[in-house]
Amino acid sequence: MFDTILLPIDLSKEASWSKALPAALRMMEPGKGVLHVATVVPDYGMSIVGGYFDSKHEERLLHEVGQTLGEWLETHVGEKVEAHPHVLHGRVYDEIISAANRLGVDAIVMASHDPALSDYLIGPNAARVVRHARQSVFVVRDGHGPA
Repeated sequence: MFDTILLPIDLSKEASWSKALPAALRMMEPGKGVLHVATVVPDYGMSIVGGYFDSKHEERLLHEVGQTLGEWLETHVGEKVEAHPHVLHGRVYDEIISAANRLGVDAIVMASHDPALSDYLIGPNAARVVRHARQSVFVVRDGHGPA
């Protein structure tokens, strides 16, 4: 059992949390655990795309994502455990590892995409988190795909 868990999710992809959230809740110390749910907004400022957005775009986007994540927590976690939303901004795997260290979590529970999509082991972000995180990392598959 773990006292604190980081659950990185993609709010636009149910597969990123539909199996990982129940798994994280099962791994927590009943009545004592803290769940940190994080979503990462990519940093478009330095890319060629960044020039197409006004200067306040990222600020508005981060605020909107924060509201959406808060609503997601109310709907999907509710009062089951103490839960905290975190909107991260930057490269997905870097932000997950940084948040895990900053928050002092015991474990990271995250989903991986279907291996038929592009990677036979685990997705590129999950793979980097597994390789570089100091915490235990549990990668949850959605259970679909080739046998």
